[in-house]
Parts: sequence; structure tokens; C-alpha cells
Amino acid sequence: MNGALSLSVAERVGVLRLTREARRNALDAAMVDELAAFCREIERRDDLDVLLLTGSGRAFCAGGDIDAWSGESAQDFGRHWIRDGHSAFDALARLRQPVIAVLNGPALGGGLELAACADYRIAEAHVKIGLPETGLGIIPGWSGTQRCTRRFGAQTVRRMALFGEVFTAEEAQALGLVDAVTATGGGLAAGQALAARVLARGPLATELAKMLINAAEGEENARVLESLAGRIAAGSAELQAGLAGFRGKHPPRFRG
Repeated sequence: MNGALSLSVAERVGVLRLTREARRNALDAAMVDELAAFCREIERRDDLDVLLLTGSGRAFCAGGDIDAWSGESAQDFGRHWIRDGHSAFDALARLRQPVIAVLNGPALGGGLELAACADYRIAEAHVKIGLPETGLGIIPGWSGTQRCTRRFGAQTVRRMALFGEVFTAEEAQALGLVDAVTATGGGLAAGQALAARVLARGPLATELAKMLINAAEGEENARVLESLAGRIAAGSAELQAGLAGFRGKHPPRFRG
């Protein structure tokens, strides 16, 4: 893909990087579509067991690009900007692989909503985190009031979204917005070390554990239930009997 995101893979670890440095990696519609496409690719790759998500330059992600959405009609804003963003962010949050967000710079608005899709967040010491949207007369529209509340707690989200508080990396760690803080410039190395710990664990068990945690959190109940049940059915002798009956044009022999 040739756009404002890039994916590299080495030794079963992928690095998905936002590369729109001139706009502090602010997301436009093309980037949202690209994120969704990358998630489809990542989900299907057999050589990728852990994903690191980070930004290029001095920012992780400055949020949704104001120039990209401010000229849209209210209908198009709701139909496309919000819904397409939700679709892409949901795909990221529901990847089978553990996702580690490396916040190498500010994560504001949509940038924090993007980081919230990860399973673990590492912030470099200089990072600022917040949800400033209401200061522009708009709301956090990519699950800032929903996924962020589930993952970080309602009061912390209130402080950012209603009262405009912006937190330092250390404050964010104390509040549970990030899991670890590293020195400036050390985030990616810390992410790689954490990825190595994941790779030492059972890959199928890790995948299933992530699915069950997501279900407990209310992230994707229906898909988790049907995926787990589908795995059981697909590995059963009944499926083989059913396929044999279909191909042989006779009733399946499920018993005996």
C-alpha cells in the first residue's frame, strides 16, 4: 500500500506506523480506509504474532484532521467520518494478535481513541494525552466516550472530555491510560522487548485469551462466541460426515 501508513514485519513482530509527519499523523479519510485495509491484512498473516502501533516524527497521532472533516455536512459527518472511523478502529481492537501502542508523541482526540484500541500502551516521557474535542464544539466520535470509558473508567474520560484536562505520561500511567512510561526515544525498544515476552507464550492460548477478555469487556461478544463455537464444529467428526454426505449426495451419517 502506498499511503500514510506503513507496515513492516520481522521475526513475527509487525510495526504499523503512521507516516503523515507534516500533519503530526492526524487522520484523514484515506488513512482511516488504509487502517481498515491493513487490519484485514494483519489478521490473515501467518508470519505476524504481535503488532506494534506507532507514529513517525514527533507525534503519535494528533487526532482526526480538522481540515478533513470540518467541511462535511452533518449527515456525511455521521454517515461516513464517524462510521468509517468506528469500523477501522473496531478492526484494530479486535485483531487476533496482541497490539502494543508505542506513544512516541502526543496522543490527542482520535489519537487517544486509536491508542485505546491496543492491548498495551507505552508512552514516552514527553507525551501528552487528552480528548480536546468539546473545546471545538464536537464530541470524541471514534469511541472516545465508549471504548475509552470501558478501558479507562468514566471519571478519567470525564476529566478529559468535559473539563479539558490534558495529562502527562506519568499522570496517564497513574490513571491507567498507559501501562508503562519510558524515556523519550525509548518507546519502540520497550515495545519490542514486550513483544518478545508475548512471543514466548502459547500463540493459540494468547489469541483465545484476548478474545475472551474482549468479550468480558463487551468489545465483541457475538463474534467471540461464534468464533469459538465454529472452531469446535470445524474440528469435529460431524463436519467430516456432513461434507462426505454432501459430496457423495447421500444423507450424512452422523452416528455409527
